[in-house]
Amino acid sequence: SGGAFRDLSKDELFKMCQEDPRAVQAKATTHPNWDMGAKITLDSATMMNKGLEVIEAHYLFGASYDDIDIVVHPQSIVHSMVEMQDTSCIAQLGWADMRLPLVYSVSWPHRLKLPYKPLDLAELSTLTFKRADNEKYPCINLAYEAGRAGGTMTAVLNAANEAANEKFRDDIGLGFLDIPKLIEATMEDHKADLKTSNVSLEDILTCDEWARAQVEAKIKEIQSGAQIFA
Repeated sequence: SGGAFRDLSKDELFKMCQEDPRAVQAKATTHPNWDMGAKITLDSATMMNKGLEVIEAHYLFGASYDDIDIVVHPQSIVHSMVEMQDTSCIAQLGWADMRLPLVYSVSWPHRLKLPYKPLDLAELSTLTFKRADNEKYPCINLAYEAGRAGGTMTAVLNAANEAANEKFRDDIGLGFLDIPKLIEATMEDHKADLKTSNVSLEDILTCDEWARAQVEAKIKEIQSGAQIFA
């Protein structure tokens, strides 16, 4: 969908972050289409939710990162689309209603008959799409970078995002653009210890705990007035 700031350009969003951070704080946890809870709604505003879904698609379907694209679709009707080698596409469409994927997750591989309003394409009339702006949404590139690095880096990405996301919602003075900066800095710190083979659950849990602690430490530095970002 593009999240809370989908109708702003990169320059407009960055200017708003600088001039009116309180408005950004309030708007970032709202969504024009979905009711998903504060954490995932903020992930939608940063587009990290799509970045995480790229990683999920890579592992679930064995697709190369070069073959997975993010497309902004403001109506939130087309939820996924697969292109075949003959260039034809198969799409999954439905209302922006979290009940549908939740029910399917427990009924799979079956489809249940539900008393919901049928999808009416004539009523919708128009479906629009546009490319995601990776400069406006730095979390997209961070997710692709973590996915391509593989191993423990995706655990660090996820944990750093969860920690930064939570601290932003705690309203401690963390800026919206600080979220991707904290994630990027934590990923950079992890490169020396990146493990890409024989990764165990213990490795993942250790990296998860470490990344959260790193974000916490970096936030304390920010609050003390330190300039930790370039």
